[in-house]
Formats: sequence, C-alpha cells, structure tokens
Amino acid sequence: MSEREFNDDTVLVLAQGYRFQWEPAQNCNVLLYPEGMVKLNGGAGEIVKLISEKEQTVAEHIADLKAAFDGADLAEDVYLFLDEAYKNDWLRR
Repeated sequence: MSEREFNDDTVLVLAQGYRFQWEPAQNCNVLLYPEGMVKLNGGAGEIVKLISEKEQTVAEHIADLKAAFDGADLAEDVYLFLDEAYKNDWLRR
C-alpha cells in the first residue's frame, strides 16, 4: 500500500464544491458536486456525516465511530474509505 497523504492527527474536510446529504430518491447518503453525485453505502455515509458535522482529527472521528458501534475495531476500514475518498478528491486537508 502506498503512503497515506494524512494520518491520525489530520483534520479532513469536504472538498470545495461537494455537499453531503440524505437523498430520499436514492434511499442513501450522497455527495453532491456540480458534475454529479456519489452514492455512499451506510458505513461511508456515517464517516462523511461526521466529517461534515465536526471539525476534528481522523483519530477523533474513529473514536466517535468506535463508540457508536459498540467498540468495533473499524480503524482500518475507516482508513480504507478515507484513502479512497481523498484519492478521488472528495476530501481535503
């Protein structure tokens, strides 16, 4: 795996031009941007919801998610999604 562009201490935010919302027609959370829409699965939606609502570090988001999901060990899954979202320019530092 290549080296990450961010770490536990990084604060990630939605990239300019992206908006997070629930889309009833799609029955899922989405990221809207001028050229289209990204449909998010349940876990991705929870991650992006936290990022859009709270300015905090990646580690703090992971701790919040862990608490919300009964202590589940989900750090690697969160990082896999964040890597993909960052690579696709949905998120920025």
